[in-house]
Amino acid sequence: MSQTAVRTNWWVLVLLCLAQFMVILDVTVVNVALPVIATELALDRAALTWVVTAYTLCFGGLMLLGGRLADTISRRGVFLAGLAVFTLASLASGLAESATTLVAARAVQGVGAALLSPAAMSIVTTTFHGAERNRALGVWAAIAGAGAAVGVLLGGLFTAGPGWEWVFFINVPVGIFVAVLLPRLVPSGRSGRTPGKIDVPGALVAVLAVGALIYALVRAGDTGWVGGSTPYFLAAGLALLVVFVVVERRVAEPLVRLELLTRRPVVAGNLVMLAASGLLLANFFLNSQYLQHVLRLDALETGLIFLPVALVIGLGTHIGVRVVNRFGGRPAVAAGFGLAAVGAVLLAQVPPSGNALTAVLPGFLISGLGLGATFVTATTTAMAHTGPHDAGTTSGLINTGHELGATLGIALVSTIAAQSLQGGGGPIGGFGAAFTATAIAAVVIAIGATLLVPAGRPPATDGPVFAH
Repeated sequence: MSQTAVRTNWWVLVLLCLAQFMVILDVTVVNVALPVIATELALDRAALTWVVTAYTLCFGGLMLLGGRLADTISRRGVFLAGLAVFTLASLASGLAESATTLVAARAVQGVGAALLSPAAMSIVTTTFHGAERNRALGVWAAIAGAGAAVGVLLGGLFTAGPGWEWVFFINVPVGIFVAVLLPRLVPSGRSGRTPGKIDVPGALVAVLAVGALIYALVRAGDTGWVGGSTPYFLAAGLALLVVFVVVERRVAEPLVRLELLTRRPVVAGNLVMLAASGLLLANFFLNSQYLQHVLRLDALETGLIFLPVALVIGLGTHIGVRVVNRFGGRPAVAAGFGLAAVGAVLLAQVPPSGNALTAVLPGFLISGLGLGATFVTATTTAMAHTGPHDAGTTSGLINTGHELGATLGIALVSTIAAQSLQGGGGPIGGFGAAFTATAIAAVVIAIGATLLVPAGRPPATDGPVFAH
């Protein structure tokens, strides 16, 4: 490959990562601005919850469909359509003057993100080859991991500075920039598979199933696992997954070919992503609550504490790429979750008062370093064993796993630490218990994932590799 082609490919990666960064950012950046948004728009608690939930539901629920569209229509076309929807919805969110408008705009943002994200990852995996693809996926993984930390920082900066509206307005120039440049670098055309009918019944069931599960997990953080509507939505989500399998077995052009779900690398990559995003977002949630409610830091100070964590996550992905390319995914995932467990043990010792730099940062940095490597393992394990015709669907699965994992992690630790999350100088034992639970989970996952991830390095070829 010529030097010009190499430079072009890496510019493509930069643009795709910019777009993905916006998508990940909007999961966390809004949380910091919520108190101010509630005051200025007179939002009640239910409306405030839906500002976050509307985005998460549409983003997580529609990603399988977005990935399938990228496979059957056009990766570039679906990406640009999603980018346009996301950018316009971001503008509408910043201009919103009522709860209804803001929640509706956030839902449309989620739709755009669900089209954009799997199509972007599909472009990455079909643009790069061999070891270069693993490096590109490492950069992609760094964006997924560090976006949460930078989101907290930018949320604090914008809320304290020009106003909460700018947590949305910042997406507009970035979206226009990517939309103008990307078509010049990525050729148009279809995605390598003869277009067929879109599996509408499968898409509908998938949206309802994933949406029900995400909503149940969000509600579990507020009402517990057996309170309110949580158990009913959990049961509905699991039942709909069974219906989804039945539907996919019967249609000629399924949304997700069930054979794809039987491949060991795809299953392993998705489970690692689910666990990694769950542990990382649980860490961000617990540490943010502890810093703001116990140590009384404001949003901007909390974001500044998290900034080194974002950098360390990037370092972890860089090391992870080198380990995966040289030794394979098993050592990377074992060491990554092992470090996450060590960091959680340190965080379980958080005191009722003290210095954030010593109480939080050491444990969080160690966890971030390890989890950065696990994000790389998740993406390379799943995508390196996937042919071009399934790249969009597999990336949709990976991204769905990221959203489900993040929501599950927060729901679990918020239930365990419920008493300590009330603030007002209450007991902090819940934080220690929640961090201890994440340490135990990390150890269990380290053992299980090491056995599940295929041995050896990912294949250096770009064609379809079916490893079981």
